[in-house]
Amino acid sequence: MSGPLLPTDPASIGGHRLLARLGAGGMGVVYLGRTEAGTLAAVKVIQAEYADEPDFRARFRREVETARRVTSPWAVPVTGADPDAAAPWLATAFMPGPSLEEAVTGHGPLPTRSVEVLARMLAAALREVHAAGLVHRDVKPANVLLAVDGPRLIDFGIARATDETAITSPDLVVGTPGFLSPEQAEARGAAVGPASDIFSLGCLLAYAASGRPPFGTGTADALLYRTVHDEPDLDGIEAEEDTEGTELLTLLRLCLAKDPADRPTAEQIGAVLLVEDAVPQGGQLDWLPEDVVRAIADRSAEMLALPDIEPTAAGAPGDPEQTSPSRRRLLVLASGAAVLMAAGGAAAWAALRDEDDPGSSAPQARRWALGVQADLSGAQRTAGEAQERGARLAVEQFNARKDKPFELTLKTVDDGGSAAKAPAAAKKLIQDADVLAVLGPTNDETAHAVLGAYDEALLPLLNVSAGGLILSSAEYRSFVHCRPSDAALALPVGIYLMGQKGTQRAGLLQDRTAQTYAQESASITATMLRHLGRPAYPRVIPAGTDDVGPVIADMLRAGIGSFVYAGYAQGAARVARELAAVGFDRPRLASQAVVDPEFLELAGDAAEGWVLTASFVDPSAVPAAAAFTAAFRKRYGAAPGYYAAEAYDTVNLVVQEMVKATKAGRPPGRSELVGLLRKSTYKGITKQFAFRATDGQFSGWGIFLHQVEGGRFRFLGEAPSEV
Repeated sequence: MSGPLLPTDPASIGGHRLLARLGAGGMGVVYLGRTEAGTLAAVKVIQAEYADEPDFRARFRREVETARRVTSPWAVPVTGADPDAAAPWLATAFMPGPSLEEAVTGHGPLPTRSVEVLARMLAAALREVHAAGLVHRDVKPANVLLAVDGPRLIDFGIARATDETAITSPDLVVGTPGFLSPEQAEARGAAVGPASDIFSLGCLLAYAASGRPPFGTGTADALLYRTVHDEPDLDGIEAEEDTEGTELLTLLRLCLAKDPADRPTAEQIGAVLLVEDAVPQGGQLDWLPEDVVRAIADRSAEMLALPDIEPTAAGAPGDPEQTSPSRRRLLVLASGAAVLMAAGGAAAWAALRDEDDPGSSAPQARRWALGVQADLSGAQRTAGEAQERGARLAVEQFNARKDKPFELTLKTVDDGGSAAKAPAAAKKLIQDADVLAVLGPTNDETAHAVLGAYDEALLPLLNVSAGGLILSSAEYRSFVHCRPSDAALALPVGIYLMGQKGTQRAGLLQDRTAQTYAQESASITATMLRHLGRPAYPRVIPAGTDDVGPVIADMLRAGIGSFVYAGYAQGAARVARELAAVGFDRPRLASQAVVDPEFLELAGDAAEGWVLTASFVDPSAVPAAAAFTAAFRKRYGAAPGYYAAEAYDTVNLVVQEMVKATKAGRPPGRSELVGLLRKSTYKGITKQFAFRATDGQFSGWGIFLHQVEGGRFRFLGEAPSEV
């Protein structure tokens, strides 16, 4: 998505009149530019401090030369460059479509045929890259742009010739963890050849087909280790054959072979994937789902909103240059309309027409609202409903105040806990100009599906229940995490065990059914126990393991005196029953995913005594929350559930910052509110809120203990933070 030019931005670069910012990073800025002939381009400009470094300028010159050597319809072409200018720049043809990463995040995995077409075209692009004697080295979803006529491979910033001496350190891992090859992960230098790009292509295609990276998520070290040692996760990818008998699943396994010699070449992939192109009358390749095509149309239509950049010299009142649409606007209108029509969407055109209709009236008075995006009808509706009710109670109590400087409304959308439905739900709140901040969504998958959309709108998104480390990226400018991460919930486990007498060595079981959640929890627990001088006895069980008896027996033979489980509630119940069957009643611990009625139901009496860490409290057992609990019971006729008090606190945190800004005479907009929230502190009824200003991550403690007692979870209080 584009953003406005800043006052410090140049008006033009290398004959390109600059229209907007497309993105910015530590090294430079990418602008949307237009040549005198009306051609649009993405213009990458290097910041002055880096341009003065000879080594950096040499790398940029190499990027220009590398990109110019690749000629493929599926690679974005270079249209101009000057690596020796005072501000070095590189221009490429502008593609308005979303990246593959954005498309999958916003609309879910692609159909099998779409992935096969994607594979064939990207293989064709890589064939030209490799034929030019180059290795791309960063084939990933963010570096593939989608268009109705096919994908485009971009960003040759770290590509290099196969016979070239690397400018970077020989032991430096180059590429993006999760989408790089084993030889890149181990920094094998000269061994990183064309086959490395094929492995990365396999990772990208697996992501497109499943909606998740084949080696999971987490820290860079964890991803590098799994890339080298673990098999890729290809579960759920259809193994149906195409018209020529080639299976997508088979292709992925070949591309993801650990040995580079076992992988196909780009040319071989193109030869075996003879997918029918099915070109309709409009001449466009029918290869993408309708919702993705519509997203491409929306991106193209955004061009209609660009400011006019014609010369501003005054003309006579009747001058047609002043009274008729500019050439640029007509060009953009034509291209945007063409893509919209390619979407087949009379509805899409109608939506655009409605937005631009001069007859539509804007609200006469600005009302402020807070939004809640939650699972109110799916598997986690109990948690979603608790958050909505806690938030609503906070808003109602604020509106009841006689000294309130403004009035709030609460607007709720239900995403059903579905990553596929979440973007549409988010869009309703984003497009509502009254909404200044949003609480939600309920789970990691829906949160990850909408983070980009909220970020583009700079609409503050405050989350109290999703906890994956994947949400902790500093790239998100509007995210505020109001709880410790799932990984952080493992921190007090070792501390707790050190306070228990006679626990001896802890057994640590990682259940891969829980994928990233289990890996992050087990890794932090192992690190903490090692740091405390009591290393764990670790074991890992494959996903879907039903018989945990053998591994439990092995851990008991090793003499463990306590047990820590990293995984979900269902697996924890199996482990609990097995431990109870052999009479093991010493400390048994797990983290938040096990605080689930399913654990109590499946484990039965075997659940008794288990201690669990969590980011939420039981407000009925917290003295500071007594007034809230009473008000909640009066309002809803039931005790508050988990996350209700956390949502209540979070809304009051937002209200605190809105009131402070309003009383200071500077009512906040969305982007201003993000900054205020990230710098704020707030003493709530559940915990002390504080955040890292750089990325909005929770910087307090906020970890609590619950224990199974009498067939229910009993709140024990705050977890220990020191031995």
